[in-house]
Amino acid sequence: MIRFRLFRRKPQPVLERRPFDLLCLTVAVVLGVHAPHLPWWLTLGLALTLGLRWWQRRQRAGRASALLKLPLVALLAAAVVLHYSTLFGREPGAAMVTGLLVLKLLETETPRDARVGAAFACFALMSALLFNQSLVATVLVTLGLLPAIATLRALEPARPQTTLPRELLPALGLLGVSLPLALIAFLFVPRLSAPLWGTPNSPQGRTGLSSDMSPGDFAQILLDDTPAMRVTFDGNPPPNEQRYFRAYVLWSYDGHTWRPQARNGRPAAEEHGPVTRYTVSLEATGQRVLPALDIPVETTALAQLGPDRELLADRPVNDRLTYRLGSALRYHLQTQLNDLERREALQLPAGFDPRAHELGARWRAQYGSNDTAIIQAAMKLFRDGGFSYTLTPAPLGTNAVDDFLFATHEGFCEHYASSFTVLMRAAGIPARVVTGYQGGYWNDMGNYLLVRQSDAHAWSEAWLPGRGWVRFDPTAAVRTVHLNQGSTTAGAAAADWSPNRWTLGWRNRWDVVNQWWNQGVIGFDTLRQHGLLTPFGVNDTSVGMLGLVLAIGGALFAVPGLLWALWKRPDADQALTSMRLLEKRLAAAGVARRRSEGPQHYFSRAARALPGHRTELEHLMRTYLELRYAHEEPPADLLKNFRQAARDFRPRRVFK
Repeated sequence: MIRFRLFRRKPQPVLERRPFDLLCLTVAVVLGVHAPHLPWWLTLGLALTLGLRWWQRRQRAGRASALLKLPLVALLAAAVVLHYSTLFGREPGAAMVTGLLVLKLLETETPRDARVGAAFACFALMSALLFNQSLVATVLVTLGLLPAIATLRALEPARPQTTLPRELLPALGLLGVSLPLALIAFLFVPRLSAPLWGTPNSPQGRTGLSSDMSPGDFAQILLDDTPAMRVTFDGNPPPNEQRYFRAYVLWSYDGHTWRPQARNGRPAAEEHGPVTRYTVSLEATGQRVLPALDIPVETTALAQLGPDRELLADRPVNDRLTYRLGSALRYHLQTQLNDLERREALQLPAGFDPRAHELGARWRAQYGSNDTAIIQAAMKLFRDGGFSYTLTPAPLGTNAVDDFLFATHEGFCEHYASSFTVLMRAAGIPARVVTGYQGGYWNDMGNYLLVRQSDAHAWSEAWLPGRGWVRFDPTAAVRTVHLNQGSTTAGAAAADWSPNRWTLGWRNRWDVVNQWWNQGVIGFDTLRQHGLLTPFGVNDTSVGMLGLVLAIGGALFAVPGLLWALWKRPDADQALTSMRLLEKRLAAAGVARRRSEGPQHYFSRAARALPGHRTELEHLMRTYLELRYAHEEPPADLLKNFRQAARDFRPRRVFK
């Protein structure tokens, strides 16, 4: 009879508490890094799952049942599909990866499971850079690797337990040593012209300018201090009162909302003076509009110039975009209006704001054909009529302009621009609303203009014979400012006011670091890499040249490590050397080894004399006996751990 023996997989040892705790900490860090772009309910659910699993294993070790794991995986996939309508893409992919990493803890019971989880956590951690590559985000992701490395170190055989800082410090040292190699790889690994993952970025909900404007729309934007764009000028920057960045031109008004007019044709004709040239680094907006200073006359190939001199990109801006423009600050824009354009610029909805219509008609009757006098009367109304600038205006009714002009007298830029434009149209002057940004903070250190979302602004353009479209900013005429919710600039009327001026000043100074990071790291593309060796006489660095330099740099990095390893060549009997160190420290603590006393007896006697170190001494005894008597050649990992434990052992002296 022939007997067949089935070979079974060698049973894995049960995972100890410390590696599991470190793995939970690693997963918590990954969840925290991804939380800003995950739905809040998913983040909360995963956090509860992580916490319950950590608590459950501290009570009793064991894998979760498949009857629990499989429904949770199905529930995760269904939740992602319901929220994102797909499983593919950056956002749903990150949600699935993070969720699966948390669910991996439910079956983590062996060192092998923990190693797989730690490696998977590193991948999930790096994927967070697909959403945010700022300096702070990169540092946080890098530091997030510390618990993952500590987890892998804690899984080494016979690894002595120590405090959490002692677990993380060696990982920090490994990260520090790897920085030169990371720098070499960053500079010389050939870059792709398109992202490796090849999937387009899905649009995200972002705060910022909208293509239409209704009462109250700007309130949230004016409280948002995040950067919108950074602008560097070829020469001196224009003064603050000329920093108007055009985004949307709004013609159509229905009594509540201003919207762009569907217009085709060539850009409006203009006559202009000197051209100001500059470069814009625009943050992701999810929209096509590219803000441009005043009237753009030299445009970029990335966008098209619309009939009203607004600039529209070929596709939505879902990643940071840099473009160069030339604009005129002194100009005559469209000195001739055709009949259709005039009708559109005078259109007002019937049945709304009768008092505003009456005021505009009265000004026309009073000043006749003097359009300039009518405009001056409107500006005087906002300056001397008891109006105030506030981010918490009283609510407006159906006749929003009438309520604002004759009742509440308080609002912010969109209220003033909308009311001024309605008054101009009621008086027979073609007018329209323009939205964009105004002002900004000039950073002397970085030599660039920082424009935040809170610099969003709305103003008006009125058409005057012989001059064309002329900008008028009624918000700037307001004398009283009541900002009680923290806007930083909030338009021209509040350009010098901020309740958090000190904090904002430091944030503006810190932004120069982000600008350098954006230019030097994020902006390091294929073109810049090919010109990397230009100072050394290589005009166009080929892929082969990059590979050669990468190999040389890697070799130069490895040589010091090799020399250090040769210099730190271990002794012939490292276990005995570490034992001598332990004997010396125990003798200093009052427990000297006797002649002919064996190691087991000596460690046992030391444990009785030093009860506070009993656990450490018993672990050292077992490890030394295994090294000395259980193997012909002591395992390298076990020997390394014994040496480290001997160096870390610090007994307290026995007082008799």
